[in-house]
Amino acid sequence: MPAPQVAVIRGPARQLSGRVQVPGDKSVSHRLAMLAALADGESEIEGFLEAADCLSTIACLSKLGVRARLEGGRLRVLGRGLRGLEEPADVLDAGNSGTTMRLLAGILAGQPFFSVLTGDDSLRRRPMDRIVRPLSAMGAHIMGRAGDRFAPLAIRGGNLRATHYRSPVASAQVKSAVLLAGLYADGPTTVVEPAPSRDHTERLLRGLGVSVETWVDGEGGFAARVIPPAKLPPVRARVPGDFSSAAFWVAAAVIHPNAQVTIEGVGLNPTRTGFLDVLKMMGAEVRAEVTGEAAGEPVGIVTARSSHLKPAEVGGRLIPRLIDELPLVALVACFAAGTTVIRDAAELRVKESDRLAGVAEGLSRLGAEVRELPDGLVITGPARLAAAELDARGDHRLAMAWAIAGLTAVGETRVVGAESVAVSYPAFWETLIQLAGPVARLVPA
Repeated sequence: MPAPQVAVIRGPARQLSGRVQVPGDKSVSHRLAMLAALADGESEIEGFLEAADCLSTIACLSKLGVRARLEGGRLRVLGRGLRGLEEPADVLDAGNSGTTMRLLAGILAGQPFFSVLTGDDSLRRRPMDRIVRPLSAMGAHIMGRAGDRFAPLAIRGGNLRATHYRSPVASAQVKSAVLLAGLYADGPTTVVEPAPSRDHTERLLRGLGVSVETWVDGEGGFAARVIPPAKLPPVRARVPGDFSSAAFWVAAAVIHPNAQVTIEGVGLNPTRTGFLDVLKMMGAEVRAEVTGEAAGEPVGIVTARSSHLKPAEVGGRLIPRLIDELPLVALVACFAAGTTVIRDAAELRVKESDRLAGVAEGLSRLGAEVRELPDGLVITGPARLAAAELDARGDHRLAMAWAIAGLTAVGETRVVGAESVAVSYPAFWETLIQLAGPVARLVPA
């Protein structure tokens, strides 16, 4: 992570205008690197996200004996095969990446050796019992802190049993951890969720010839089943642009009074684009068009412009499809005429930070009318935002959300922890200046 920085944004920006591309999808990059490590032969991945989280995945894979070379967004991986990973001589550090820890735990559960996964302070506070339970039920031996709830996780894997696991939460990381462990099980492994979560793992496995079925079961659960393959072929793929990164520019455009922004080459997987659905409910002028495919994902163009917004109620099965964009939903709601309610989002309390508390605090400091609920937020608009000093809490998505707020707030908004954008979007500040002009600068903290 870069040295601590503060971003100073002078608002309101006169206009937002331009066409941009966003970096490669973080979720897809993680998964492609892991599957390439398990494949036989050399894989090549274009557009790999060169950001801190994905670099943590590559570092962990290297300690497992995987040779990987990343140059200019092209990742080459010499796979070890499903059963060729080596016992690591040292602890595997996932950094700030929950995806690295949880998905890699699923893979390590199937390995006949001992390993330890840890991460930074934030990651060691995030719940890991949600993967420990199903992986232990499959036969892996996993121990963690506080009754196996938190990392570091010590894993001794191998000899996994097939399972039918009904998850209490809709989580792509939990689902993916179990499905990846299922590659090593003695029969078909099934995960059932209460709502559909992002399906990148299923798409990528199918693209490699693995038998993956999905359906809605008799109890209304969303099920995915994997049949363990004998081997995986090399990966050849291009990573689509990250929708969650594109969402910041979409939000900026709809709340700014003089804006039109187009994002090209962005992933439009319907399990990820709930934010677009909410914006349409709010009357935003947003258009998305699928123009192709990359890594088994629909890819296209999103255009957003200044909009007159109305409030919305957001909750239920929509939440897993926009979990990372909920801070932006709250920000956009500040510009809607009426009261927006976000519910069923308690998962935000166990992200890189407590995002519900962080969003409520930040919007209040900006002058918005916001009330925190145990599982959501109530925002009443429209508000005239005034500049403030805002703490990103070490959370990349809060840092970027506060930057977008600063483009419309009157005065100089200061974002403490601006360096955290390196987790997912290292070029964020450059893109902001490209669209808004020289309204932002970075200074040492």
